[in-house]
Amino acid sequence: HPDMTQIVLADDTPAFRGIGDAKGLIESANGGTAIVSGIGLTTGGINPRATALLWKAGADSLVDDVRFHGGHGTSRADGSRIDPYNADHTGDADPRKRWDGQYPSLSVTDGGGGTFNNLWTPNTFAAAGLHVSNTSTPGHVYEMSAEHHARAEIVLDGVKNWEFLAPQTEEEAGESRNALSLEVRNSSNILFANYHAYRVTRSLQPAPSAVRIYNSDDIRFRNVHVNGESGLAFCDAEGCGTDLRASKFPYENAIQDMTSGLEVREREFAVLDVKRGATPVATTTRPAVRKLEDGFYSIAGAAVDSKGKLYFVEHHTHRIYGWTASEGLSVAADAPVDPVNLAVDRSGNLMVLSSDGAAGTVYSIKPGDPDSIAVIPPTPVTPHRDASVALPGNFWVNGEFKDQIDPTTYQFTTLGEMFARDMAVPKPREYVSLDGSLVLPAYRTVQQGPPNHLGWRFSDALDTYGFVKAKLGERVFVSNGSEAKTYSGLVGAGGSITDLKPFANRGGESVAVGPDGHVYLANGHVFVHDADGRESGRIDVPERPLQLIFGGANGRTLFILTHHALFAVET
Repeated sequence: HPDMTQIVLADDTPAFRGIGDAKGLIESANGGTAIVSGIGLTTGGINPRATALLWKAGADSLVDDVRFHGGHGTSRADGSRIDPYNADHTGDADPRKRWDGQYPSLSVTDGGGGTFNNLWTPNTFAAAGLHVSNTSTPGHVYEMSAEHHARAEIVLDGVKNWEFLAPQTEEEAGESRNALSLEVRNSSNILFANYHAYRVTRSLQPAPSAVRIYNSDDIRFRNVHVNGESGLAFCDAEGCGTDLRASKFPYENAIQDMTSGLEVREREFAVLDVKRGATPVATTTRPAVRKLEDGFYSIAGAAVDSKGKLYFVEHHTHRIYGWTASEGLSVAADAPVDPVNLAVDRSGNLMVLSSDGAAGTVYSIKPGDPDSIAVIPPTPVTPHRDASVALPGNFWVNGEFKDQIDPTTYQFTTLGEMFARDMAVPKPREYVSLDGSLVLPAYRTVQQGPPNHLGWRFSDALDTYGFVKAKLGERVFVSNGSEAKTYSGLVGAGGSITDLKPFANRGGESVAVGPDGHVYLANGHVFVHDADGRESGRIDVPERPLQLIFGGANGRTLFILTHHALFAVET
């Protein structure tokens, strides 16, 4: 058993100190039919020249059921777990142990190949879980899980004739903030089938791409799934249940070809062949997209006031920015109170949803007046004549961690049925702006960890990239990312949305309705639809759009928020 039986390299072993080439804890001979099976390999955290398994064996060799220990998820041979973190998850509990401070756990090189089956390689101290180089010997990798590295999970450099069947990668919130799932360099004739690239829901910063390809040809992808959401079973003061937590930080792109500059922004697809010199798909040139501002860590949660002024949030720096054509970028507020999403009431005050507190916190603040901050408590739902309701513009509903089968009929609840069911449920409490003109339903919040910056909160209102506004009885457009579909629905009491009607078989991050009646969908680029749902155009944006909102002096400016920049289009 790879946990119960381990070969352990003691920390700071003299032969593995300092700068030099990789030294294997286990090393195969060149060529041949070597077999390693059913064992755990541990290289410690203070052995910079260590690689757990240095493999040069031939096409008929086998590595099977091997666990590469180190960092998050490590078990000792007696079954006890090792705590791999310091207090804020920015390093190991022992500062001498350096993340990304060793050679890759599994290094296949110099003509190495063979079959690699059922491997778990999550050693945070290693540069990668698997690194293959300088080989054209066929390799077959089955069900590898490479996780929790700081730089890359799987790296190929100078490789031909390899296939990866059902590889899975996972990036943790602390150690993997900048990690690639897969990096392919100077390679050809490579297959990745049933490939899953996952960033945990607790992720804290954007990441540009799951895959980066350099100077390579004939790289084939089949059945790709790139995501950042997962279910959670929980119990709290309101009872027990399951929650589908959605991250704002899945990989922005599935694939970036660094040689051609092309990107694949679709995160789920069946077939793609990356060929050297392939002709790129033509991009649209109208309407013109202007970059207004850039250099942000990650922005979202935008709203506009009655004059069309844009406000948006950078949660990482606690800042709420404003933007108009005449003023440019301004700072509306910068108190350290964890803003996430905004709405603007009729008086021009901001209603701010904060991630602070076990259920989050809602407060009001007047732009430019830090002393005006006032916490808004949740209250039972009551009628509010002529008030607008702020609702999440995007949801993720797919029923994970909950039994969805009817045992009498053996039929599963469809994604569309789940979405309609959940949207129709009214919330019993709400937040009401100080002037009574704006209502935010109090969505149930799931807490993981302490109720401050050291923990996480998830709710439909916190998870969305921004709110849309409507009044009771009006129809509103919302997106269900799990279906990649956009709906229109009728707004009811308690934030319920009923009479859902499919609008477009596309959806994801955001939806906005223009003054001309066109509907704009953010899903990799911006797709323009007529009022009847037919796609009528596309707006190509240099970065992945996350939130769309109309504003400006005449209400015809489409503001486009990406993680790092603010763009605009005049419609």
